[in-house]
Amino acid sequence: MSQIGAPRGRTCSRSPRSRTLRSVATLTSAVLAVTVLAGCSSGDEADEAPAAAQDNAPAARDKVADGGTLRWAVDALPSTLNSFQADADGTTSRIAGAVLPSLYTLDARGRPQRNADYLESAQVVETEPKQVVLYKLNQQAVWSDGREIGAPDFVAQWRALSGRDTAYWTARNSGYERIEKIERGKNDLEVRVTFAKPYSDWKSLFTPLYPKQVMGAPNTFNDGARTTLKATAGPFLLKAIDRKSSTVTLTRNPRWWGQPAKLDSVVLTAVPRADRAAALAAGTLDLAEIDRSTAERIALALRDARAGRNGAQAALAHGPGSSITPSKALKSWALANGSDEEKAAEVQAARTKNQQAIAVYASAQDTLAKYVVRKSLEPAYTQLSLNGESGPLADERVRRAVARAINRQELAESVLKPLGLPAKPPGSHLALAGQAAYADGSDALGSQDTEEARALLADAGWVPGGAVRKPADAGTKAGSEAERKAAEKATGKTADKATGTKEDATKEEAAKEGAQKEGAKAEGAKAEGATDAKKKEGSDTASDEGLYIVGDDKPGERRTVPAPAAGAESATGILAPAPAAARQSAALLARAEALDTGTGSGARAALPVSGTDKGVAGAYAPRGTAAPVTAPDAARALGKDGKALSLRFVLPSGPGSESLRAVGDRIVRMLDAVGIRTEVTKVSDESFFKDHVASGDYDLALYSWPASAFPATDARPIFAKPEPASDGSLLVEQNYSRVGTDRIDQLFDQAAGTLDEEEARELVRQADARIWAAAGSIPLYQRPQLVAAKADLVNAGAWGLAGPRYQDIGFKKAETSKGAERNSRTP
Repeated sequence: MSQIGAPRGRTCSRSPRSRTLRSVATLTSAVLAVTVLAGCSSGDEADEAPAAAQDNAPAARDKVADGGTLRWAVDALPSTLNSFQADADGTTSRIAGAVLPSLYTLDARGRPQRNADYLESAQVVETEPKQVVLYKLNQQAVWSDGREIGAPDFVAQWRALSGRDTAYWTARNSGYERIEKIERGKNDLEVRVTFAKPYSDWKSLFTPLYPKQVMGAPNTFNDGARTTLKATAGPFLLKAIDRKSSTVTLTRNPRWWGQPAKLDSVVLTAVPRADRAAALAAGTLDLAEIDRSTAERIALALRDARAGRNGAQAALAHGPGSSITPSKALKSWALANGSDEEKAAEVQAARTKNQQAIAVYASAQDTLAKYVVRKSLEPAYTQLSLNGESGPLADERVRRAVARAINRQELAESVLKPLGLPAKPPGSHLALAGQAAYADGSDALGSQDTEEARALLADAGWVPGGAVRKPADAGTKAGSEAERKAAEKATGKTADKATGTKEDATKEEAAKEGAQKEGAKAEGAKAEGATDAKKKEGSDTASDEGLYIVGDDKPGERRTVPAPAAGAESATGILAPAPAAARQSAALLARAEALDTGTGSGARAALPVSGTDKGVAGAYAPRGTAAPVTAPDAARALGKDGKALSLRFVLPSGPGSESLRAVGDRIVRMLDAVGIRTEVTKVSDESFFKDHVASGDYDLALYSWPASAFPATDARPIFAKPEPASDGSLLVEQNYSRVGTDRIDQLFDQAAGTLDEEEARELVRQADARIWAAAGSIPLYQRPQLVAAKADLVNAGAWGLAGPRYQDIGFKKAETSKGAERNSRTP
């Protein structure tokens, strides 16, 4: 992704020579699809299995016909063929997987396996004084021009991606900057890579591998590889990109040394998601990712076919003809043949139009019955992002309250259960079930608990009636938000608070001490709570234009909380006990610490948040205070210092985002139950990410991240602690929640720097526990993967965590009474 000018933070990397931004592939339904996944290997079969199995109609190669063309839908033609450029997309990755070397490919558990078509072996042969990896290449591996794949290609890619030469317009260089030198081994088939410092994720490098003709010079890297590739080395060749027909044609590689591709060709056709149902109904595609409504249409066509109903009968049963009753049909015939010529002509035109609609629907149903829907779970999860840069969410207690208000299980079931897919929420930000680094770390934050959410809000000073109370120094705080910010800048205030957490080492020690003082007196609790309530919160004031404020009678109009009656203020003035909040904060940090070490006082303090603290649900009123009114707190607006608690929730408005918006509606209701109001803004898909998420113009947002089997490398920029720039803005890399800690960064660095695979995985799990505790992002559910495929297409469909094996994709051999084999297929 290119650098984006942001009003509240910049997404540029820390250094021009160390840009770790991964390329954005597509943004459909708020998804960030990035480059090919790769990861740490592990043979421990006792680990948790993937949440859902592959569904790709596996078939042995001898059952697959030779020949044919596969018409495969993609979102758009590629902007570039260079996977390491900022505007590389999903089609770029798909082409690269078919025509370029991948030294490691992913299996069904999302773990990389050595690709024997290119590598005979690859291993760390030295660790002292420096790490050395020795690659032994397949002696038959050659580029399409006949040249052997070898050390010159490795050297060229390293130099282009190391970040040392800024003439190369690279989008990412993670790992390559750690390489010190690359040398030829004992022969041309051996490549020795020496690292300046240890790198656990070395298997992620050189996939895809480009020829030196592409990587050897900045001009060929920056411009030449955008539209063509001078040499390739996969089971397919890049034949043509046709902008007029919106197709990319790949053909079988005659120089391919491995098992030959079953298909003659693959035609990648750009079909927007909204148009895929029509394309499938017209029979112009063989394989396409689809949405839920299209999947349901195909399922209905299959049910009709199994019931013996053809398309015409289906149209009368549930299509355009279903509303025509015998009496309506008789009346229509009478009018069409009546003496009133004008009326007859009108009715005849309507009958003709209806008959045409029935014919179209019937043909579509007959065609859709030739497809099947293959489903699994994508290697990506949808999350709720909480922008911790400013406003109420800069307070970690408010972020945790939001997290504790949300029922992740309910949200996952609402999306996945109707599709017949497993609906267990992800337990990790950094890996998915089945991957080597996966472990459920969600206990570091705690599960849904309305009372705990209210307690956290109360401790942060957000209480019923607070929206109508004026702070003691209200008279000195007049002026606009822009004036306040200008004043802060003039007095030298920095954006340090935007990092969004209080979890540095000193704070952690203080939190541990707080956890040991559970018997503090109520008087001390009141004093601490009163002090905390005076802390100023600095939310930005959002425009009401285009907003729907939940609970309002109409858009753009804010509710006004009625002022309490005389003498009633004491009945609703609730003070949260500071020791209770301290215990909860300490418990969260202690859980993370217990995962760090597994021993010590942290382990003893890591009790379930919903356990010992559950009885301290809301707060304590001062002695002699009247009992709260009978109306539940959730029904009354929360406020602080005369300002209502309201969060701006930004959602995409495009036709492919219905499911995301439905999840957003559920979240709104869950937050309303604890007294958190939301201002829902729906924006175009084009501006959702660039103009809102990346620029920080939101409080809450839903979008997805891909899982990576290399979390120490790929996930670090997503969760790295933002750093203030010289101009007062933030360098956030890809951390769009703007919440991070030094400890999380340290754990990522340690995981990337150890050569002990189990130690690296354990460090990643510890980092994940800290990410949960910081509550900057809440994983909700693994995304469904729905793929429409021709019924006789095999080794293709919903691959789940794995990647496709392009040479095995094809059409099943025809079965006849004589056992004849179909040797070709054309669209």
